[in-house]
Amino acid sequence: MTSLVQRSSGLVQRRTEASRSAADKDRLPGEEDQEPRRGDELDDDDTGDSKETRLTLMEEVLLLGLKDREGYTSFWNDCISSGLRGCMLIELAVRGRLQLEACGMRRKGLLARKVICKSDAPTGDVLLDEALKHIKDTQPPETVQSWIELLSGETWNPLKLHYQLRNVRERLAKNLVEKGVLTTEKQNFLLFDMTTHPLTNNNIKQRLIKRVQEAVLDKWVNDAQRMDKRLLALIFLAHSSDVLENAFAPLLDDQYDLAMKRVRQLLELEPEGESVKANANELLWAVVAAFTK
Repeated sequence: MTSLVQRSSGLVQRRTEASRSAADKDRLPGEEDQEPRRGDELDDDDTGDSKETRLTLMEEVLLLGLKDREGYTSFWNDCISSGLRGCMLIELAVRGRLQLEACGMRRKGLLARKVICKSDAPTGDVLLDEALKHIKDTQPPETVQSWIELLSGETWNPLKLHYQLRNVRERLAKNLVEKGVLTTEKQNFLLFDMTTHPLTNNNIKQRLIKRVQEAVLDKWVNDAQRMDKRLLALIFLAHSSDVLENAFAPLLDDQYDLAMKRVRQLLELEPEGESVKANANELLWAVVAAFTK
């Protein structure tokens, strides 16, 4: 297949018919103990963007998984559903709404500790507020692994099916439509019609993919604790949702190999050990442990 080689901000990219280069600089620095200040929510280079283009972790993962022209995720992707629920837990944690219960005298493992509601202040996002209400109202509390399963509807207990968040991908896609990133269309698939959401604002996706690429290439710091919490979470959850390779598809072969090598370095980290380091977000690492155990 023919390729067009470009150099953009130090990154060599290759465009093919199957993938087009994209990236997102919309950064919301992850703070464990408090809601990020409005003025701190974006990178310095992004201060000109309107708030409508600031995406949640769930929206970023979905955007990475969406086919640009077709406007839907792969029918074969059975990982993204639970991945999006993991995004919700981390998003609520970095916004200061959730935390893990205290360890106590005898230290428990991350996956054995319960998720506690730290603050029930509304987030302004309907899906996040719905998940937060479930977690706040549930006694006794549940673990991270349990909440991922409950919010996904992957439970055999019929009494807990009401915890399932329904139509999450469609609701997230509608959020992205409202933010001017996607549009809404109807496609006919012979036996049925399906609502799709093709990409309309390619700049947003370009910045998103560029930010993911740079995190493991030009701006690689070789220390998970020095990485922005939200960006670190995005890499982990995009991988767990089987959409991370979409961000690396435009790279040259040697850059792709280097990017995947560094992603593997992150995946080989021990969540229990990382969670006790200074400024670590324990719930973030608990979600990572749930997907990598």
